[in-house]
Amino acid sequence: MTLLNIDISYLAGKLQDLLKIPSPTGYTDEIVRHVSKELDALGVFYEITRRGAVRARISGKKRKPARAFVSHVDTLGAQVKSLKSNGRLELVPIGHWSARFAEGARTTIFSENGAYTGTIMPLKASGHTYNKEVDELPVGWEFIELRVDAYSKSVDDLHRLGIDVGDFVAIDPAPEFLENGFIVSRHLDNKAGVAVMLAAIKALTEADVEPTVDIFWLFTIAEETGHGAQSILTPDIASLVAIDNGTTAPGQNSDEFGVTIAMADQTGPFDFHLTRKMVQLCRDNDIKYQKDVFRFYRSDAATAIEAGADVRTALITFGVDASHGYERIHMHALRSLAELATGYALSPVEIQRDAREFGDIKGFTRQPTIDADQHLHPHTEAPEPEPEPEPEPAES
Repeated sequence: MTLLNIDISYLAGKLQDLLKIPSPTGYTDEIVRHVSKELDALGVFYEITRRGAVRARISGKKRKPARAFVSHVDTLGAQVKSLKSNGRLELVPIGHWSARFAEGARTTIFSENGAYTGTIMPLKASGHTYNKEVDELPVGWEFIELRVDAYSKSVDDLHRLGIDVGDFVAIDPAPEFLENGFIVSRHLDNKAGVAVMLAAIKALTEADVEPTVDIFWLFTIAEETGHGAQSILTPDIASLVAIDNGTTAPGQNSDEFGVTIAMADQTGPFDFHLTRKMVQLCRDNDIKYQKDVFRFYRSDAATAIEAGADVRTALITFGVDASHGYERIHMHALRSLAELATGYALSPVEIQRDAREFGDIKGFTRQPTIDADQHLHPHTEAPEPEPEPEPEPAES
C-alpha cells in the first residue's frame, strides 16, 4: 500500500501545544478540552467519560472486529504533602519518577487562590552555606522541598496564599525543538504519543479513505498512576495498540529513530499475532523498526488486560532517552509511528473470528509448530471466510 502523507508541521505544532498545558494525573480537565477541540476541528466523532477519558471513532467499512489506538494525556507531577515551618512545601510524586530529576525543576502550584510558580530545591542548596554537604545529600523526595515564588516564610504565609496539602504541582516541561529533528523536553511521555495519534487521524480524514473496520482513538487520563485504559473499551474492540515511549538505554534495543515494537513488558508478552502484524506492516512499507523487551514498564495496554478486557494488545513506541526525566526523542520516530498507525487502520483483517466475542474452534488462530523431525511449520493458510453477521436485537 502507499503510505499516507503525515503532516510533520502539524505533528510538531500539536506536540508544542500539548506540552504547554499542565496535566499531571488528576489535573487533566484542560488538556481533555484541548484534545476534544482538536477532534472537533478534524471532524471526528468522540465521546468523553465522566472523569475525562476521550474515545474518538472513525467509521470503517465494517463495525467489527474494531481496532483501537491508545495514548495517555496525563503526565508525571507532584502534590503538596505538608506545609513546612520555613514556608516551603514537602512533596510526594505523582507517578513513578526520581527526585533526582525533580531537583531544580520549575513548577506551577495550583491553589485555591490561583496558581503560583516555584522551584524544587534540595534541602541543602547553597554551596556557600553547606560547602561539600551539598554534594553529600542523598537522592529522595524527603530531601527536596518546593520554594514558592511569593512571600512565604511560615505555614501562616502559605495559608494566606491559599496553598494547602493536596494541591497539585505541575512540572514545567522546558521544551526545545531543534532544527536537526531532536526534541528535548519533559512529558514527551506521552504527549508525543497523543500528537502522533492526532497526526494519524488528520492523515486519514484528509485522504478521505475508509478504514477496513471501525477505528477507535482512545485518550486516557491516568496511565501514570496505573489506571490507563481500564474502562474505555467497547465490546466491539478486538485489538488495542498502545502508542507510548520506548526506553533507549544500555541493554535496550530501542532507538530514537523508526518504530520500536515492544515484544513484552513487565506484565508479559504482547499478543503474538498483533505484534507480528505490526512488524510485517513495517517491512511491507519500508518503515524502519526494531524490537525490544521492557522489564520495568507497563502501558495502557497492560491495564486493559488486567481489567479483564479480552483484546489483543501491542505496544509501538518512539525511542526516548532518559524516560521520566528530561527526555529526548526524534521526529523521525514520531512520523514513523503515525505512518504505521495509518497503515494498520487501512490493512485487511486476517482474523475474522475476532468479530465475535465467543465462538467454536473454527477460524481460531495458529502459531508456528515443530513436527517430530524438529521442522518449523509456519501454518500459512488461506484467509478464513467472513463471519456470519450477528442479528440485530429486536426492539422492545
